[in-house]
Amino acid sequence: MRGTGETRGPADATAASPKRKRRRLPVILAVCVLLAGCGLVAGGYYFDSVPTPSDLKLPESTTVYYADGRTPMAKLGAQNRTIVPYDQMNDSAKQAIVAAEDRTFWTNRGIDFKGVLRAAWANVSGGQRQGASTLTQQYARIAADLRGVTYSRKLREAVIAWKLDDAYSKEEILGFYLNTVPFGRGAYGIEAAAQTYFGKTVRRDAPPERQLTQAEAMVLCAMVKQPEADPADPEGTPGYDPRRNALARQNSIDRWNYIRDGMVKLGYLTSQQAADLAYPDTVRPIDKDAGRSDLDRPTGLVVNHVLAELRGTEPFRGKPDEVIRDGGYRIVTTIDKRVQDAAEAAADIRRDTAPRAVRGQPRNWQAALVAVEPGTGRVLGYYGGDKGSGADYAGWYSDEDGQARGFGQHPPGSSFKVYDLAAAVRDGISVKERFDSPDTKEFPASGRTKGSAAGPIRNAERASCQPDCALWEATVASLNVTYFELTERLGTDKVIEMARQAGVESMWEAVRGNPRPQRVDLRSDPADEVAKRFSTEVGIGQYGITVQDHANGMATFAAGGKRADAHFVRSVSKDDEEVWTEQLRTTDLGLDREAIDQLDWTLRRVRAAKLDNGWDSAGKTGTWQAGQSTTQNVHTWMVGWTGALASAVWLGTTDGKPLRTSGGSYEVYGSTGAAPIWRQFMTKATEAMKLDPGKYRFGEPKFPGDTPEPTASAPPPATAAPTPSGSPSPSPTPSSPSPSPEPTGRPTSRPTLTPSLPPPPTVAPTRTRGPR
Repeated sequence: MRGTGETRGPADATAASPKRKRRRLPVILAVCVLLAGCGLVAGGYYFDSVPTPSDLKLPESTTVYYADGRTPMAKLGAQNRTIVPYDQMNDSAKQAIVAAEDRTFWTNRGIDFKGVLRAAWANVSGGQRQGASTLTQQYARIAADLRGVTYSRKLREAVIAWKLDDAYSKEEILGFYLNTVPFGRGAYGIEAAAQTYFGKTVRRDAPPERQLTQAEAMVLCAMVKQPEADPADPEGTPGYDPRRNALARQNSIDRWNYIRDGMVKLGYLTSQQAADLAYPDTVRPIDKDAGRSDLDRPTGLVVNHVLAELRGTEPFRGKPDEVIRDGGYRIVTTIDKRVQDAAEAAADIRRDTAPRAVRGQPRNWQAALVAVEPGTGRVLGYYGGDKGSGADYAGWYSDEDGQARGFGQHPPGSSFKVYDLAAAVRDGISVKERFDSPDTKEFPASGRTKGSAAGPIRNAERASCQPDCALWEATVASLNVTYFELTERLGTDKVIEMARQAGVESMWEAVRGNPRPQRVDLRSDPADEVAKRFSTEVGIGQYGITVQDHANGMATFAAGGKRADAHFVRSVSKDDEEVWTEQLRTTDLGLDREAIDQLDWTLRRVRAAKLDNGWDSAGKTGTWQAGQSTTQNVHTWMVGWTGALASAVWLGTTDGKPLRTSGGSYEVYGSTGAAPIWRQFMTKATEAMKLDPGKYRFGEPKFPGDTPEPTASAPPPATAAPTPSGSPSPSPTPSSPSPSPEPTGRPTSRPTLTPSLPPPPTVAPTRTRGPR
């Protein structure tokens, strides 16, 4: 079929005629040379079909799935194409694309004979491969889904172009091309490009102000030469999208000028019209979320972590995110839909499914929850906020530009004592060993004396065992005096090393003169070197860590001291071929069976850790005070595990202000804030997973060399009201920096971090409290 078109060059295309048949001789010769050079057999002409744009399968969006591999979580990338019939397009792009890509389009026979012969000769002689093509050949290349400049591709391209020129009019072929060619940013075809880059249309029946202009079309047609940045060198070879970087903008301007000159030569513009034409600086900024769906859900934050994780893998390292988003990949995450649903129901405190204790509270209240599978490090549930484009209060990740994003670090308070306890039992210190545990105590070696600015260490709680308490009793009552002494005895390096080995990879230190805490990679230096950046207060939770790291630490203890790296991706595949799969590895912390049993035995006695569904469970609360106050708290925690699931919950504020209930009370602690969220989640998640709790029972310690006083089934001791003196305050000396609740992002080294949203106000040095 042959159509009529209003856009032509200086000379009209001719209809099929005997002359046209005689022109096939050069084509046949070129094809013969190619066939001879490649050792191929003839017949491609009869077997290669010529699909129209509606038949084509263009690059696909990437789909992210839950761990079952069937339930979609989100879609990435953009299959962004709207087909507009040729006769409904205005002339702007029709003229610009011819001037840009094939100025003999209206008069040539669909194939660049000289180019094909050059390619054939180069292929036969071993010379440089040739890639120049007519618009018809370019469409043939796209239509046949051809990749790279290869011998067979050049042959098939020529054959299909030959058939196209036989079967369709020039107008139809140009329409095919304009509806198919990639323009970058996931836009295929001129209409999608007009919408993506300018918010306009090529439809001639649209209001004039909505139609793509000639100057704008020239910008778009310039991009066809290289629609995306070179993955191997995105900065040095960025392509022609003027919003990508300065070099790309200059490339675009140079190419635009080239097209303008071609428009004059082809008679589409007069010299004066060309001189009056201005390069348009109205290209829309790059929207990295274009075409991405379901990212405004809580699982949108999971997608951010997935992309950050994949950027560090071999198949995607150093490549722009478009490679992942528009690559048609199938990404299966570690997120269990059942666990995720339980996490969102409990931690999204705006929902009526959240525990009664945290529902209906002020808008600045915020919770975060991360659940990790013991032994594998798979993140089964992740709630860092209510939408993927918002703040992440559970962790941090690096975005495509390498910038740290996330608000996930918070002082853990007494919940960090789990690592002190684990370091102690690894060192052979029995949880039955007794410690001097008065209400207050001086520690001259750490600068905590009556004469110091911070003063002596004070307990936030009282226990019936005082002043002489077993370590397990001090743990249940969260006595700061006992744990400060334990940290001094072990050494801060051993406590930090235990936390690092268990899964806490980052800790935030306060640096004098810097209002923002600085991230310290605990893996960067030996433990004794890292420890110099922190004071003894590390043992009572002064320095910020992330909810994700804390959850992974709990998973390590749940797995019997076998640490696995927390991760979000199980597998990546494309066309049923595996591209990447998770690397499951574990490292042993050196905790023997007796040490693990003592750890479980002690922490199952924490009242807030008890579940009512038959599962053995262990855990620890934590609270961090606001400033010098002994009555106002800004961070509350609950962390713990069963044999099948470990999780950490943080409840705090988005602005760094103290937690204050809707009723005006400041009585918010780990046991009353984060713990109800943790218990609901752990109960619902373990039920949803349909596992047998009998297979995950804790062992009973032997307490070698000691006569057990309580039995494993003994009830936990009662704790008295807190002392009026409150809890310890951190030392203001450089060796004992005070943390700030100001959230930060994640760097690749240790520079000041750039948060994804403005940080809340800095809060004065804080104190730790025990559980409530």
